[in-house]
Amino acid sequence: MRKQYLFIFLALIVANTSQAQTRTTRIGYIDMEYILENVSDYKEATAQLELKAQKWKQEVETKKLEINKLKESLKTEKALLTKELIEERETEIKFLETEMLDYQQKQFGSDGNLMHQKAALAKPIQDQVFTAVQDIAEAKNYDFVFDRSSDLTMLFSNKKFDISDQVIRILNRTDKREQLTKKQLKDQEVKESKENAIDENPALADRQKALDEKKAAREKLIEDRRLEQEAKKKEYDDRRKAIQAEREAKKNGTVSETAKTTEPAKTDGTTAKPATATATGTAPATTEPAVDKAAERQRLYEERKKELEERRKKILEEREAAKKAKEAETQKTNTTNN
Repeated sequence: MRKQYLFIFLALIVANTSQAQTRTTRIGYIDMEYILENVSDYKEATAQLELKAQKWKQEVETKKLEINKLKESLKTEKALLTKELIEERETEIKFLETEMLDYQQKQFGSDGNLMHQKAALAKPIQDQVFTAVQDIAEAKNYDFVFDRSSDLTMLFSNKKFDISDQVIRILNRTDKREQLTKKQLKDQEVKESKENAIDENPALADRQKALDEKKAAREKLIEDRRLEQEAKKKEYDDRRKAIQAEREAKKNGTVSETAKTTEPAKTDGTTAKPATATATGTAPATTEPAVDKAAERQRLYEERKKELEERRKKILEEREAAKKAKEAETQKTNTTNN
């Protein structure tokens, strides 16, 4: 605490001296926790460490369950055991409890494996952050750069003095540069110059933010239209498949009925002869079934054609109604904007 007060006191002296010399003091700050959360390497390593921690927690829970089972067993059988056996089991339970607590402290304590491994993961990134902060401070003439996540209490901090995002970009650039070609490096440098210009000019940053929001809205509108078109196409395909399936079903049914009218075959492989003339001398009506089937197929065809025509009209009416509704909505939106 004394060191903090001393540091703040020295900072105030330097600030006053600078003001006396008519020079503006530039102060910035970073948020180390925010930076670590947005560095891909640190996030991946933290995720792996979290898996380890989950495994340690499961081991602790398993030990607790075993101890609870032993306690319940002792409670149930206590009336049947001798004093020596009871003491022996209680000693075993205490030993297992002590062992479990030691393991828990070893893994999750203030000086445990979890804290050590977290510190080991953060240190390389922190070193890179310190280097990036020094580069930014030298390039943009910052006099002080604080870390708001440290022990130093910051009662208020204006967002425009936060250079955390600049530090993150520098770290990401360093990782990307190792994998880029010469052309990609040139494009990256142009992009970096634009980002630096935005950092220097808050008004330009607001303008860029507005442009990004408009671009995101436009992309969302295009995506919505694409999804709507895909939905309509799927609906059309489903209807077409249903019509084809219905047509095939009717066709198969007609074929099966026609097959029933054919003459049955005899067991010796020959075909049964058609019925001869009746006693009155009239000939059998062999052509009537064929004529009836043709008429039936023609009737089904006409009905199907009429049904398809009605469905097509209905689809056209729905599309026209949707189009009018969309035009009305667009007109309403334009009227509201005006």
